[in-house]
Amino acid sequence: MSSPISEATILQALQAVIDPNTGSDLVSGKQIKNLRLNGADVAFDVELGYPAASQHAALRAALEAAVRTLPGVGQVNIAIASKIVAHAVQRGVQLLPGVKNIIAVASGKGGVGKSTTAANLALALAAEGARVGVLDADIYGPSQPLMLGASGRPDSLDGKLMEPKLAHGLQLMSIGFLVEDDQAMIWRGPMATQALEQLLRQTRWQDLDYLVVDMPPGTGDIQLTLSQRVPVTGAIIVTTPQDIALIDAKKGLKMFEKVGVPILGLVENMAVHICTNCGHAEHIFGADGGKKMAAQYGLDYLGGLPLALSIREQADAGRPSVVAEPEGEIAALYKTLARQVAIKIASQAKDYSAKFPTISISSGT
Repeated sequence: MSSPISEATILQALQAVIDPNTGSDLVSGKQIKNLRLNGADVAFDVELGYPAASQHAALRAALEAAVRTLPGVGQVNIAIASKIVAHAVQRGVQLLPGVKNIIAVASGKGGVGKSTTAANLALALAAEGARVGVLDADIYGPSQPLMLGASGRPDSLDGKLMEPKLAHGLQLMSIGFLVEDDQAMIWRGPMATQALEQLLRQTRWQDLDYLVVDMPPGTGDIQLTLSQRVPVTGAIIVTTPQDIALIDAKKGLKMFEKVGVPILGLVENMAVHICTNCGHAEHIFGADGGKKMAAQYGLDYLGGLPLALSIREQADAGRPSVVAEPEGEIAALYKTLARQVAIKIASQAKDYSAKFPTISISSGT
């Protein structure tokens, strides 16, 4: 009598396990790798295309339970890892060494919490197991050094490239490291754009899965030039539910569409205020404006974040919510946001330019 345990029966059993993030089973997605049988013992690897360290234990338990529905199974050994690859960017834009994917976090106007969202998104991606950097692209009002608790001038090991500052496990670069806190950047657009390109391309980014770019607010010359010259994998639009913010958020959306940058989704910040004293919920800036805009333009609604005193206090103290209260409710919201962004990127076309051979033409002798 043949054993009920075989590669085919194991894969059939594993098809019952659905990835809660993608809604697909791991077998159909070809994410089950290196399946090994040793008598009654079973071992295999799971390869995710996005970081999700906080969910590995639950996924491992579900996969083991599925295998154990087969009679006679012995030990089950499951290794889960994330394999994050580079994805396609705008045509004709020079790629960035040491960076696989660039995520632009943008807003049509200032004051909607874009920088706070960018910092917590980066920290959440890192908490889920990715290698992450942050480029503070706001030349006129850099805020990431304060939010991430970093200071001092960057070092240079070769006199050409700057070493990124390290903050809470992130690689970070900002004009704020190169000027005094009270120094006004009285530059016209071309100078600011050139400075930003130098920060981007003259920083020695080190093997990043994601570089989160905190874009300056608005849709002017700097933003348009950035969108055309920076190899962006995808953009996130941050808005509040307020009508005046939504008007400008739509302009940001149209700008990225014109330069061929995919929109990963929309984040509705300050969606609801919860009173710290009585717990009363109040929609200070209106209700569901961002959700309605996402539906109108066919965007993914990545979630709503509360107007909370703790978010502001923690960012001002240089320890944003994801590191200040990693197991807290707000950190969980940012981690869910981060996973959605990473999953959306993983579903996009991959970048195969590195696989193409280099053709060199030399003159004959």
